[in-house]
Amino acid sequence: MTKLTIVANILAKEEKRDLVKSELLKLIDITRAEEGCINYDLHQDNENPNLFMFYENWENRELWQAHMGKQHLADYVVATEGAIENFTLNEMTIIG
Repeated sequence: MTKLTIVANILAKEEKRDLVKSELLKLIDITRAEEGCINYDLHQDNENPNLFMFYENWENRELWQAHMGKQHLADYVVATEGAIENFTLNEMTIIG
């Protein structure tokens, strides 16, 4: 199976930035402990502090999909409802 890289961009509404950041930080330790998680790194844009990015590597897509069904992600979605301006997620495979 091929390793899967995930790049998730989360643009918080300016007035909700601190809430979104705190909820994203809650996901790190629990996700890093999940089966198949190679790395799960949260970044904040230097020019736009409302923009966050998760850079993740998983052993395979199936284990990442299992992660996507976890309760802590569902809790994050509820906690940040109405606080996210834009969200994009890219599933990527290393080619070189």
